[in-house]
Amino acid sequence: MISRITLCLLAISLWSCNSKAQNDSQKATVYEVVKTEAEWKAQLSELEYYVLRQAGTERAFTSPLDKIYEPGTYHCKACAVVLYESEHKFDSGSGWPSFDQGVDENLELDVDHKVGYARTELKCANCGSHLGHRFDDGPQNTTGKRHCINGAALSFKPKN
Repeated sequence: MISRITLCLLAISLWSCNSKAQNDSQKATVYEVVKTEAEWKAQLSELEYYVLRQAGTERAFTSPLDKIYEPGTYHCKACAVVLYESEHKFDSGSGWPSFDQGVDENLELDVDHKVGYARTELKCANCGSHLGHRFDDGPQNTTGKRHCINGAALSFKPKN
């Protein structure tokens, strides 16, 4: 026979599993730019769609944007919002364009567990597209952060 104390403990533990934080995290984010999958597929190349809309990763050292260091801005390939400025770009040696910071109001942080552990995913706050991930191994003389971004997720606009 189950004691009253055991029943109370069981009820408390089940009730605590249904927290407000869990409900909030399950709410869908509404983005300014919303398109159907067919519209995204018509707009983006196969690689861009894979990276931006399916949270894929391009192969390292394949993006021409990895080694561009001229003045300018980097925009979301899906919606054209400004995400990064060239003054915050650095050579991380990772094979992907890397920045120590971005335009905060245009970036969304999320958590992804696709590789078996939690990573901080970076998304475009304007359209929800996957950009890459943020790590804590960036330049210590600035932010200490590394925004490791798929080149296929970006378009570069030179300053002049």
